[in-house]
Amino acid sequence: MKSIGGYFELELNDFGGIYHNKAIDVNTGRNAFEYILRSNKKLTKVLLPYFVCDVLLQPIKKLNLEVEFYGLDNAFLPKVNSVKKNEVILYVNYFGIMNKNIKNISNRFENIIIDNSQAFYANPIKNIPTFYSPRKFFGVADGGFLYTGKRINAKLEKDNSLNRLSQLFGRIEKGAEAFYPLFKENERKLDNLPLMKMSNLTKKLMKNINFEVVRQKRNENFSFLHNALSKLNELTPIIDKEKINGPMLYPFLRNGNEKLKKFLIKDRIYVATYWPNVFEWVNKTDWEYYLSENIIPLPIDQRYVPADLKFIIRLIKK
Repeated sequence: MKSIGGYFELELNDFGGIYHNKAIDVNTGRNAFEYILRSNKKLTKVLLPYFVCDVLLQPIKKLNLEVEFYGLDNAFLPKVNSVKKNEVILYVNYFGIMNKNIKNISNRFENIIIDNSQAFYANPIKNIPTFYSPRKFFGVADGGFLYTGKRINAKLEKDNSLNRLSQLFGRIEKGAEAFYPLFKENERKLDNLPLMKMSNLTKKLMKNINFEVVRQKRNENFSFLHNALSKLNELTPIIDKEKINGPMLYPFLRNGNEKLKKFLIKDRIYVATYWPNVFEWVNKTDWEYYLSENIIPLPIDQRYVPADLKFIIRLIKK
């Protein structure tokens, strides 16, 4: 029975539900990937790009599946000739701007999984398993969504997010730097979590988001940076500014950017390295090494206005 009266809980708005309301909700993005892998009982091997976060190895190892890495060409297309019946190729919608590539590989390969962790607003393609990670786009500590035509034969318990929220509240009160160690601690808590349903708290927080406003803001900020930096960006030839759809970030690639990255961080523009594990997986002469060393994922999310972006642009050109 519902409790009535007493003290208030955290009061949040409800803008009409969760964006991926027809998806299966779970407790993390990597567990959404695990769900898809578990639903394919004939699967023995996963083809994984070298240019990817190593957390995706967690569900592969948990399920004792074989992994084979593949490289990307300069257009971020897989350098893979074929995929066998007992194999599946995972393709990442890099930066949230690779929808054209996804259509290309969906015509080339039958067994595909799409990682839309960087493309929350990208719609899934019919009959292609796809998963999402909302915490890369919004102020939530965990959660994942997935689309697949197959269900696993298991009743999932519901997760609890209470012990993963401190860095979200802490950044509001004392800023990013003070609670960065707690953020890193929360990242470690997500490692090898059991597959569970999304928590009530994460769902409630998600309902507080005006998804269309966020999408529009991300599109505007992406275009703002692209208009200013396109002549300097080596990825400009593959960026279709007219077809962006709420991407995660603006990918700025230029030789020598490893020095620029340190310069930006010194001025409190916190940009990550995508991904440190790549340096251990490939040779220094490989395209993926060059990407990890020189690509700067510039923030374009809903927290920022043109004045913030102008500051970033001035630092880069300086």
